[in-house]
Amino acid sequence: MTSLPETAVLVLEDGTRHVGRAYGARGTTLGEVVFSTGMSGYQETITDPSYAGQIVLQTAPHIGNTGMNEEDPESRRIWVAGYIVRDPSRVVSNWRATTSLDETLVQDGIVGISGIDTRSITRHIRSAGSMRGGIFSGADAALDEAEQVRIVREAPQMAGRNLSAEVSVDVATVTTAVGEKVGNLAVLDLGVKQATIDNLAARGFEVFVLPQDVTIDEIRAIDPVAVFYSNGPGDPAASDRHVDLLRSVLDDGLPFFGICFGNQLLGRALGLGTYKLPFGHRGINQPVLDKSTGRVEITAHNHGFAVDAPLDGTFQSPNGYGEVEVSHVGLNDNVVEGLRALDIPAFSVQYHPEAAAGPHDANYLFDRFRDLVVASKKDSK
Repeated sequence: MTSLPETAVLVLEDGTRHVGRAYGARGTTLGEVVFSTGMSGYQETITDPSYAGQIVLQTAPHIGNTGMNEEDPESRRIWVAGYIVRDPSRVVSNWRATTSLDETLVQDGIVGISGIDTRSITRHIRSAGSMRGGIFSGADAALDEAEQVRIVREAPQMAGRNLSAEVSVDVATVTTAVGEKVGNLAVLDLGVKQATIDNLAARGFEVFVLPQDVTIDEIRAIDPVAVFYSNGPGDPAASDRHVDLLRSVLDDGLPFFGICFGNQLLGRALGLGTYKLPFGHRGINQPVLDKSTGRVEITAHNHGFAVDAPLDGTFQSPNGYGEVEVSHVGLNDNVVEGLRALDIPAFSVQYHPEAAAGPHDANYLFDRFRDLVVASKKDSK
């Protein structure tokens, strides 16, 4: 006789409940419930450190059919706080797979839920905004409903959270440059993805991935030709120390490139504010306008915060770094998706140009960074 699947329940802080089937590890997990619109690349999604502290809902209904392999992880583990899917694949059908998604979730202790109306939840979050939630499975699924809501409401809000120390490396690592070496690159690991490191090394950078608590003197000690700030989780308003460090980098005249969280921190270093988006941008199908070329790129996103800056024309950096412009704009909601400083060698984008699972429209930004560094080296001679 086949046993019935274990029950699991998703509880949102507003009291909304969805009863489904246990998926992955059993127990309780808490986090901010967000949705990702990518129809592929789930392995890259769940191993992206930017998702730390978040319960990720996949809007694509069928997840897990290609299993998990040893080549595609973006980091050393799964980082999502929990996982929500509608219809998990019962079989793995890919020659690269070494295990199933379900087995990997169990192995990494990730509590999930399946068999619920993910479209309904997505529509609810789009209307009410991202909110705290909890997945309760195993024995915890039988907890009193009021007790489950209380537990969810006592979980920390994403606003005000600094999660960099949870995802960053503890000690520096070095990836050798490919081809002609441009120089040493200091990468502040705020949740960096492996595809980013690979892309930077492929452009001739000797990539030094540094812990998030590194000092400016430790950065200077590797004699970098430039500095890079990675993606990462948390509220940029809670990362004052990383902003101060970046201001020291800019004051040293080092070329700078930041992506995602790094874009928000460049905005703060320039003197701009940040704010929390209602439900964020997450997925691999987000249209962005590159204002310098007029080209619309389909890009990969994972952010719940954005920079507050004027979209048209140029403006003066409130912190004295000269003229600045918004270089990229999200076409779904006119959110700032990139910044470019005109008087210092610094730029950033809010999305993920490495996008290992695709799309690859924005991969040219790594070449733009390399060109900026090479030009800066020539000007300094």
